[in-house]
Amino acid sequence: MTIVTNEGAAMAAPATPSLAEATRVWLKIGLLSFGGPAGQIALMHKELVDERRWIGERRFLHALNYCMLLPGPEAQQLAIYIGWLMHRTIGGLIAGLLFILPGALVMWGLSLLYVLYRQVPLVDAIFFGVKAAVLAVVIEAGLRISKRALKNRAMVAIAIAAFLALFLLKAPFPLVIICAGLIGWLGHRWAPALFGGGGHAGKDGAPEFKGVVDLMFERGELTHAEPSAGRALKVLAVWLPLWLGPVVLLWALLGSGNVFTQIGGFFSTMAVVTFGGAYAVLAYVAQAAVETYGWLAAGEMVDGLGLAETTPGPLILVLQFVGFLAAWRAPGGLDPLVAGSLGGLLTVWVTFAPCFLWIFLGAPYIEALRGNKALSAALTAITAAVVGVIANLALWFGLHVLFGTVQPVVIGPLTPDLPVLASLDWRAAVLAAAAMIALLRFKFGMIPVLAACAVAGVVLVRLTGG
Repeated sequence: MTIVTNEGAAMAAPATPSLAEATRVWLKIGLLSFGGPAGQIALMHKELVDERRWIGERRFLHALNYCMLLPGPEAQQLAIYIGWLMHRTIGGLIAGLLFILPGALVMWGLSLLYVLYRQVPLVDAIFFGVKAAVLAVVIEAGLRISKRALKNRAMVAIAIAAFLALFLLKAPFPLVIICAGLIGWLGHRWAPALFGGGGHAGKDGAPEFKGVVDLMFERGELTHAEPSAGRALKVLAVWLPLWLGPVVLLWALLGSGNVFTQIGGFFSTMAVVTFGGAYAVLAYVAQAAVETYGWLAAGEMVDGLGLAETTPGPLILVLQFVGFLAAWRAPGGLDPLVAGSLGGLLTVWVTFAPCFLWIFLGAPYIEALRGNKALSAALTAITAAVVGVIANLALWFGLHVLFGTVQPVVIGPLTPDLPVLASLDWRAAVLAAAAMIALLRFKFGMIPVLAACAVAGVVLVRLTGG
């Protein structure tokens, strides 16, 4: 009689999931993916590595490192990648779509409620409190990323330079990212010790096992994961028109000045430069959406981030809110709510369609990319620059949350935005300080802090009559 120990049973080969079973798991992940990329990646690790053993620890981190090299939400791209490995293109599509659809539907509903009831005093008071909490959340995110990214003086210098370029010179966000990547690329040759890129470390002492994907590789079942120039050309031939075709069509039919053409073009550009996550790109989006296009006010941008923080899925879904308001305010001959819904849908499409392209095109070449030390060094420098970008975002939010009046000041080539000190709102300052203490000192969750600040905002507004 063969005796199977508990340890042996635990390490037994897992069963290959059907597409239907995988779909149910991806839907569960999509519904529960709160907490930003860190929480989403942790949830996927728990579901796919620890509990179901669909993918081994090393291969999971291998895929995550690749996704970190890409623009866009790395957690969603990781889901696409793993789904694609197990069930080819259809698996990647299901995993990626279910990761964003629940949050996108919630954000659409919240956007409708926002434009319909935003001027109701109670709703206004709720958003007053939420804005203060969002400021604390952005600061906490910046501190968390800085601990991982700023490992030496060179990285600190890059972060400071990125902040000053954005705040003082109003440098375009893509230019800052490109310059940081170039510095990292060149720095790898001049001082490799300072620019050595590190990946995501695995768990210390984590047991090694072969997951479903690893076993499929051994059995030769994953031929679609082998690099092929012909296959890469087919992917480009399909996904480039799917992504950019609607934008070109809108430009041809409506012209470059139409709000839908502007939404498609602007957020398609953002999809290519969104390294470092949502917090990094929001500074540039806020600057362009508020100051360049006039789609929404600064306070509304903060409101949108607060809404995105409370929904499942990638935080970059805040862009859907921006697209909704942009089209709602310039509906043309459409009903404003219909136009807003279409603007939000267009934003979601051009934001997330490229994620499928990056994975389907580049995943077969993952080993070559991970072995490129110069590319890893460029990513290290970009991550450091992201700290400066987030610091600028936190300052931008802080100025507009805490002060009623913010004015640009011209000092030679420098054009910083400075507050009128007399316009300080002490209520917002108190709420923001309380939210920071709750997040940083007592480690409360983001959702409870947002909810508490919303309630506190209502109470303060009622008590002060503001």
